Amino acid sequence: MQNPSPSRPPSAPAEPSGPPRTVIVLGGTGCVGRHVCAAFARRGHRAVVVARRPAAHLADHPFRSLDLSTASPADLRALFTEEGAHAVVNATDMGGATDVTSAADGGEARAAELLDASEGLARRLVRALAGIPSRPVLVHIGTIHEYGPGNPGTPLDETVPPAPSGAYARAKLAASRTVQSAADAGEISAVVLRLVNTCGPYPTPAGFVGKLLPTLRTAAETGAAPEVTVGDAVRDWIDVRDVAEAVVLAALRPAGNGTFNIGSGVGVPVRELVSQALTVAGLPDTGVREAPTRGLGADWIQADIGRARSLLGWAPRIPLRQSLSDMWDSKATSR
Repeated sequence: MQNPSPSRPPSAPAEPSGPPRTVIVLGGTGCVGRHVCAAFARRGHRAVVVARRPAAHLADHPFRSLDLSTASPADLRALFTEEGAHAVVNATDMGGATDVTSAADGGEARAAELLDASEGLARRLVRALAGIPSRPVLVHIGTIHEYGPGNPGTPLDETVPPAPSGAYARAKLAASRTVQSAADAGEISAVVLRLVNTCGPYPTPAGFVGKLLPTLRTAAETGAAPEVTVGDAVRDWIDVRDVAEAVVLAALRPAGNGTFNIGSGVGVPVRELVSQALTVAGLPDTGVREAPTRGLGADWIQADIGRARSLLGWAPRIPLRQSLSDMWDSKATSR
């Protein structure tokens, strides 16, 4: 069976009703942001990309240049007001700092930088949005790692007390708490989405699958067996286009303030993911070396996605094998 184009995910869910809206996508040129823009545009909404520099693959969307690391609440408020924003999506990747998620120290060497890039921006967003009478909805993208290491066999739900391991996860949790606290206090309207590991077309070069993809391409071009080192961890993987659908629903469907886990709800050993990636690339399952898990200290992660199903009306729909196949068919990683 022929795989669908990476730009057209299959079996789209029911469309949220309502007139066309303007949505501001902060970090719209990144891996998640580009798919979020596409998901809104497919529904006839106007997705405004906000980043330092434009990207050719988003030329069909309006673009506003802004350095989000230095933009003041007044700058952000002016942007949102000028564009008539109905919703704001924070899809930033902490100023390119996401490569720390694979570091052995969990980002401790950059703790202050990570906290400022994540929680600092969240704080300025809250101040900006609190001054807008129309109350645009903020969809803030967090991470499942905010909960800390999971227990084998026990899915993580939204009631689990957060206990993040490493500076990256702590910074992400601080940002999510800033957003949620402001929403709980009635200062803003906001939803926090905690994502598991993402895969699919145009992955970020900093993530595991983004680093795996060029390794597989080189092996396919040279005929040499790929050399891949994998940990002994179990992870929940979600296609980035499914993430984009969750963002649309969170922004356009009234579900109230809250935090939602976004994942497949299935734990997959990293070794199995690599095996499936090798298969879709037409490469032999050889040259894979296993090593103990390192990084964020989470050996087993699986999300409980019941809350997103019941309150957002969202469910994952792209299987892992198809996600990896579409990733292989995509021409380049996100820049």
